[in-house]
Amino acid sequence: MRERYGLDQRNWGTLATVTIVIIAFLIALTFLVIALSTDRVQSRLLAWDIVSDDRVDITFEVRPPDDRPVVCVLRAQDATRADVGYARVDIPGGSPYYIDTYPLRTLIPAYTAELLGCGVSGSLDVVPPQFPPGIVPPEQPWQAEQLPWSGYE
Repeated sequence: MRERYGLDQRNWGTLATVTIVIIAFLIALTFLVIALSTDRVQSRLLAWDIVSDDRVDITFEVRPPDDRPVVCVLRAQDATRADVGYARVDIPGGSPYYIDTYPLRTLIPAYTAELLGCGVSGSLDVVPPQFPPGIVPPEQPWQAEQLPWSGYE
């Protein structure tokens, strides 16, 4: 019967397609397992408020894995999307939840502010500062100007 109806022939196209689908599934499963097993820092921008021409307050929350220290990067941009403020914020470990309002100093009034990301020290991969050429980033954090006298005497 095999000779008469050709049941002995193998369909190599189907065999190759099935093999490729199985390999692709195993690769996708491997990447998923690796992504789920890595320590990820959960962070979220809660609010930002333009306080003055040289300051924007950025409120954000962080949930570090295993209560380890975390580094977060904040930035403010003008209407042309050029950076006007950029800061790396060190968050101490020891707490499973951290919320902070950071006073970010800006060169000119900010148009937008964002939390670029957070990560365990050494594993943070964010966009570097993008200030226009020749512009020096402002010192961080913002601090009120000190008056020559301190209080009443």
